[in-house]
Amino acid sequence: MTTDQTSSAGASAADTVAAWRMRAATHPLDATEAAWRRILELQALARTDRKQADALLNDLFRAGSPACGLDGPTDGILVMTTTTALTDIALTALTSVWMPWEGKRFDAGTNTGDNRMADEATVVSKVLWPLYSMKDSPTGKTAFDFTTYVEPGVEDPDIEVMVIDYADVADNPRLLIRSIRDELVELVDGAYLGKVLYRLPTNSYAKLGYFALRTH
Repeated sequence: MTTDQTSSAGASAADTVAAWRMRAATHPLDATEAAWRRILELQALARTDRKQADALLNDLFRAGSPACGLDGPTDGILVMTTTTALTDIALTALTSVWMPWEGKRFDAGTNTGDNRMADEATVVSKVLWPLYSMKDSPTGKTAFDFTTYVEPGVEDPDIEVMVIDYADVADNPRLLIRSIRDELVELVDGAYLGKVLYRLPTNSYAKLGYFALRTH
């Protein structure tokens, strides 16, 4: 069975992820590329069928395992947003031409990390958070530090996820950032799928969308 066949329409997300992982034992790069291609397929589907893309991404997310052991930089993409139909259309149009977020960096030893940002993100940051300063790194700007730990998912309490938590970092802006909770799972080594959740005043959460990470 080829890696492309493992993501066929007839396979469940759990079967597909299991096949990627089996393939990874002998051809790790092929397995990672197959997982990434599937994520990109669902990103494209979201432009025409938001409901179906959301359902398939959720199934794929639930088939993953906590993304433990991530260390170093990753490249990231926004897969889709799950707000309202009109807002999603506007956000898709905007992020297709300008995406200030480039990925995340992880420190497995301290269970911490931060976000990799494009240089031009500084302008937007100063408008939204005038007292917050991004940091310089050898590869560009970084911002919005986080801590990581493993616990059951907010929407998926029957599975464990890696939580990327911004709330307890004192330097993070209170506006928006400290209310975000990212959840991340590993599909196969090198390819990761995440949910972006926003904590409401009621202490419940709203799902804002999905993102994906891949290691360098």
